[in-house]
Amino acid sequence: MLVDARSQLRLSPGRLFDRRIFAAAAIVFPLLVLLGFGRTYYLKALFDVPPLPSILVHVHGLLMTAWVVLFVTQVRLISSKRIQLHRRLGYGSIGLAVLIVASGIPTALRAAKYGSTSSPPGVSPTGFLIVPAFDLALFAILFGAAIYFRRNPATHKRLMLLTAINLLPPAIARIPSASLQALGPLWFFGVPTMLALLCLGLDIRRHDGINNAFVVGTVLLIASYPIRLVLMDSAAWLAAATWLTSFV
Repeated sequence: MLVDARSQLRLSPGRLFDRRIFAAAAIVFPLLVLLGFGRTYYLKALFDVPPLPSILVHVHGLLMTAWVVLFVTQVRLISSKRIQLHRRLGYGSIGLAVLIVASGIPTALRAAKYGSTSSPPGVSPTGFLIVPAFDLALFAILFGAAIYFRRNPATHKRLMLLTAINLLPPAIARIPSASLQALGPLWFFGVPTMLALLCLGLDIRRHDGINNAFVVGTVLLIASYPIRLVLMDSAAWLAAATWLTSFV
């Protein structure tokens, strides 16, 4: 009986690799968020920074914080084999995702209309609206796909990993390092690109195969970065963005 129990607890190399990847993500994800938003949000009382422009920004920040905590919690629940609780929280995360998108849209529109410190120098707030717009759209697509594949654990967890990576650029762009911020998109889009490609490459190598949804999601995420930069200053986007900001 003891031998059987031990054999059941022994993980295959592929599953062990998955555990390690998500354990690392559960550390890196909140750490990058804290580094990026520490001065301006979480620890703002300790620094001489401008106040939040509106209560809406605070609400959106709280919702995003809840998402980071939920991600870490879900990783922990899986590692401790508390599958049923993981699933129940997963259904609750759908409501949280809806609130994130619902609060993120007016937050992004108000930043585009009235200006924001998050807009890079030399880029108009209206043009920069395309960045959070794509962030929210990809968040909805990747998370929606993860929910759709919830009965396929291998695909579900990979899409959730991409959902987390998709949320990193705003935090990375705010890490208080002048030399890194001077790199612009090469920095705040480059790091998520490298992380996504690293996870995909390691996943293919460790599992000796390709998860199609993971590949499609990775390509979609990475391709969105240059698309945003190309469209940002286009007349068509600026006209659309100006129209969108008329609703706030």
